[in-house]
Amino acid sequence: MRLTVGQTATRTLTVTVDHVRMYAEISGDRNPLHFDEAFAARTPFGRLVAQGGLTTGLLHALVAMDLPGPGTVFMSQDWKFTAPVFIGDTITAEAEVLKVHQAKPVTQLRVAVVRQDGETVLEGEAWCYTFAAG
Repeated sequence: MRLTVGQTATRTLTVTVDHVRMYAEISGDRNPLHFDEAFAARTPFGRLVAQGGLTTGLLHALVAMDLPGPGTVFMSQDWKFTAPVFIGDTITAEAEVLKVHQAKPVTQLRVAVVRQDGETVLEGEAWCYTFAAG
């Protein structure tokens, strides 16, 4: 697929308790913010929060599978978390092509993740490299 400036893609996930548990198994992130309801209730969040890796993982899937697509890896990421993701939230990762390198398979993307209530939970930019299949 030929990439063009302005091209966009999205990918959506509803975060579950199982996602949080599986991510903890893989990453070792067992922060009480994710598992201890009493602890989380005493924080400004007020309830259990999903690991940030689940939020960024949705961006990884979007880039690797949708835009730019299969064979793509991140070269760099510059993003910030702007709001929490709670268990039960539905989040949508968004990517927009900002630049396409003329001589290399390199793309600059604007990225964001938005909660079902419209609040942005992550925003930033990323550079990607796409390896040709075959």
